[in-house]
Amino acid sequence: MIAYLEGKLLQKTGHSVLVATRGGVGYEVFVPLSLPLPASGEDICLYTALVVREDAQELFGFASFEERETFKMLITINRVGARTALAILSVYKPDDLRRIVAQEDVNALTKVSGIGKQTGQKIFLELKYKFKADGSLNHSVSLPAAADASVFADALTGLLNLGYDNQSASEVLREVLQKEPDLGVGEALRAALKLMAKKK
Repeated sequence: MIAYLEGKLLQKTGHSVLVATRGGVGYEVFVPLSLPLPASGEDICLYTALVVREDAQELFGFASFEERETFKMLITINRVGARTALAILSVYKPDDLRRIVAQEDVNALTKVSGIGKQTGQKIFLELKYKFKADGSLNHSVSLPAAADASVFADALTGLLNLGYDNQSASEVLREVLQKEPDLGVGEALRAALKLMAKKK
């Protein structure tokens, strides 16, 4: 099992990155869209999970051990494959998923591309059971208590539709909602656009 990978970022290719280790071996690693990436040629460190199928062996990488463990938990859920789990973690951090469960936001997962209402509800119920079983609902969360994860997801969709990349949009929205957790979708979207304009 390859659990951790450290090397230089060679190339970004859609959902994956190419990482060259100091030993001269290169790995293709599939990563969430929200993962902050260094410039090509700079150092990168990833917590990884190897998924073995009949027709392929794929390596998935994450910024933290917690994200890796959440990915491993997600792929144990019926009808959630590795790519679906990666799509979920491209929109929601582990703490966001706990928030969704704590707030009984049953439809939040339908904000993830490829997940319909019925599948989203089934995944929600499985997450609820698994988070309660491991006691992780008591963990601190990345968004303030009053912030609804669906506001983040809806505002993120709006930014993506305007042509912003997932990574930048996610980072700005988190910053906005940390400062003003009671914003609605439209207000969060406008605040994020203003902040992005200032950062240019």
